[in-house]
Amino acid sequence: MDIIEQALEFENRKLTFITTSDRIVASREVKSLILGVNEVYKENKDPELMDLMKRLTAIKQKIEKRLKGRP
Repeated sequence: MDIIEQALEFENRKLTFITTSDRIVASREVKSLILGVNEVYKENKDPELMDLMKRLTAIKQKIEKRLKGRP
């Protein structure tokens, strides 16, 4: 259950990434958290884990949108 605690901590962290490298690190971190939670979800099919993955995915999309910039 350690990965779930890390995911909840990341979700509650203040998301102000000043530099591009901070955003890249955060994007990689949230991606690994999503994949870790997904492995736990495959075992017990808990709907709360699916909701957690959806929330983390939304955070990841916001970070990546900021990384790509305006077209």
